[in-house]
Amino acid sequence: MHFDFHFTAVSVLWTLTFAALLVLLVVLMGRDRARRFPWFTASIALVALRLLTNRLLHDKLPQLTMGAIAITLADISVLVALIVLVEMARRAFKKAGAAAWAGWTVGLLALGGVVLWKWGPWPPLKGLAFDTLIAKLQFMQLIAVKAGLLVDVLSVALGFLVVAFGQRYGAGWRSHVQRIMIGLSTASIAQMGAQGIWEIIARHTTPHSREEYEHVIGLQEKLLNTNSAVYVIVLIWWIVCLWIDEPGAVASADTTAPVREYLDADKASESPES
Repeated sequence: MHFDFHFTAVSVLWTLTFAALLVLLVVLMGRDRARRFPWFTASIALVALRLLTNRLLHDKLPQLTMGAIAITLADISVLVALIVLVEMARRAFKKAGAAAWAGWTVGLLALGGVVLWKWGPWPPLKGLAFDTLIAKLQFMQLIAVKAGLLVDVLSVALGFLVVAFGQRYGAGWRSHVQRIMIGLSTASIAQMGAQGIWEIIARHTTPHSREEYEHVIGLQEKLLNTNSAVYVIVLIWWIVCLWIDEPGAVASADTTAPVREYLDADKASESPES
């Protein structure tokens, strides 16, 4: 008997990603991490919602309606991702002073602005229009793409700062904040790497036959699959790291145990039965 399941790399990666997202949400809520990182939890839920929406509604809605839903969710996800970075920075540098906060904030925003200015084309201002639904969706898509690039740049830069200086300001090694930022930085590096490689290929490649065109499309699919595989690894990293308690939490629990035992013994000695 021959079994033909027609598994493709895209379907396997989609399944692994969605399953890992669900497991991560269970860990975040079951281990009480969602209370500490509410916006990070919301961002993971949004990613799962976007994956499920694209899979269930693809080819079932008019193209314009599907585009409006996808672009709207992309804009919301980018906004939440920016808030996640603020959430991580506040927890990682809770002991930093106002001067350090101001200096690093200006530096990160300046870095992000330079990258946005240099990376990728910008449409002419005169060409922007808002008179039709398609024009509005194109503008919303431009915001999602450019803001997504800004999130990636800030994630990599903030991740470097957390790893380099986090221990000094309250986010030591093996802390949940630092491990979340390591995952965010890794995913952003993979995203920017795949995007940069594809832009170089598209800029310097001119297909002259169907075979060459299919070869270029195959390269793009491999880049997307590699990026998805890296994100699955990041999700597994988060699942493992967020399941394990921080060293400080374990230490505080161990130091309070003798106190609880002393109080229990003291209460027992004062009871009428004794």
